[in-house]
Amino acid sequence: MKFNSVIAATTFFAALGTAHAATTVADAWARGTVPQQQASGAFMRITSAEGGKLVGVSSPVAATVEVHEMKMDGGVMKMGAVPSLDLPAGQAVELKPGGYHVMLMGLKQQLKAGDKVPLTLTIEGKGGQKETLQVTAPVKALGQ
Repeated sequence: MKFNSVIAATTFFAALGTAHAATTVADAWARGTVPQQQASGAFMRITSAEGGKLVGVSSPVAATVEVHEMKMDGGVMKMGAVPSLDLPAGQAVELKPGGYHVMLMGLKQQLKAGDKVPLTLTIEGKGGQKETLQVTAPVKALGQ
């Protein structure tokens, strides 16, 4: 009987060790919009303990959600979707205005300061396993 208890406890604590999130998100926020505006951005800091890549984002507030990159190209600022975003092990990757960010397109409603935007991030680990994170991004007033 004692032996079974030790096995059960060992199995329980081993499961706890693998159940922790391999990826964390901090300081998430979304930019507010004016009425009829069809797009906005969401920003955050993502840290993957083991490394991987952000391969998808979705949200019920937008018809289309993509990870975008802004960069200078021949003296012109260009923005476009990227298929994935590398998350080096243990390093924070910042999604911020003027750089990588989440683009919310085909907004279904105005995003007002104080609202909360639910986001679902899909992270693919180095071994191909997928992790889904639920993030709530508070909306900041336009111009912040």
